[in-house]
Amino acid sequence: MKRFSYVRADEVATAVRERASDPTAMFIAGGTNLLDLMKYHVEAPTRLIDITRLPLRGIEAAPDGGLRIGALVPNSDLAYDPQIEQRYPLLASAILAGASPQLRNMASTGGNLLQRTRCHYFYDTSTPCNKREPGSGCSALQGLNRQHAILGTSEHCIATHPSDMCVALAALGATVRVAGTGGERTIPFEEFHRLPGDAPERDNNLAADELILSVDLPAETFTGNTSYLKLRDRLSYAFALVSVAAALRLDGGSIAEARLAMGGVAHKPWRDLEVEAFLKGRQPDAATFGQAADRFLNSARGFGENDFKIDLARRAIVRALSQAAAGRPQSQTDKRIQ
Repeated sequence: MKRFSYVRADEVATAVRERASDPTAMFIAGGTNLLDLMKYHVEAPTRLIDITRLPLRGIEAAPDGGLRIGALVPNSDLAYDPQIEQRYPLLASAILAGASPQLRNMASTGGNLLQRTRCHYFYDTSTPCNKREPGSGCSALQGLNRQHAILGTSEHCIATHPSDMCVALAALGATVRVAGTGGERTIPFEEFHRLPGDAPERDNNLAADELILSVDLPAETFTGNTSYLKLRDRLSYAFALVSVAAALRLDGGSIAEARLAMGGVAHKPWRDLEVEAFLKGRQPDAATFGQAADRFLNSARGFGENDFKIDLARRAIVRALSQAAAGRPQSQTDKRIQ
């Protein structure tokens, strides 16, 4: 590990100012991803700005009736917060599907949004990777790509975003509140993460000096008909091959509103508003869900080893929507798929 200096910020303004003054500095909170990246020599900041003392640990009412989640709220505290469990069970379930209890105790809400891809080539500094070293090439295109993206890819990168929490936040229509030297602004969750395009080294649309303050959940909730379904190589700690966040609002035997997002299939949590509109007013049955899955995956493309993901994703969408419609969400304790 390379040498670096360390500073602790006690105010948001101080943290932002410290970051703006040094382009090579990085914020650190739980450090559950950044320290790994430093050990692998993928990241080599010359300065770490410790933000753990900033007043960003609250879960409180948002101005519009929703909830405001401070950027430093630990994942475990968020998953077991009574307000989250009762009003946003989809989010609680997605968090508990990810990582291990020890990691969830350390990982922060803001840090979860900023996780880097788990692409093997991104972590292996002896191989080309456009995300780690722009212009060097993408080893995964012709290499080991079993876990890689099938939607929204580019010729420069086929990596996936690893977060479970972010898939639920995308489905729920959250917003991200950030602060920089130019003041505060909010970013709709769908616009926070980026597709790779010709700049895969950029995972999100944060400016260089901006710090995440909170994630705001809308007042509109989905409580009775949700499911977060995660399919992985083993039931213990593992990243998703594919995951589905499904939420329905049923009215008189038909779908009044639907939310559908996927993880493990793209460079960002993948939500399709046209598919959600397609589901509105239809019967919540297997035929409808199958048609929705076909539409959702209409542009999916495999790269050899990950071709199986297209069929897996289709079946996962149908299963998650069926679980949501029946009011029987996927258990994150007994993770076996029934």
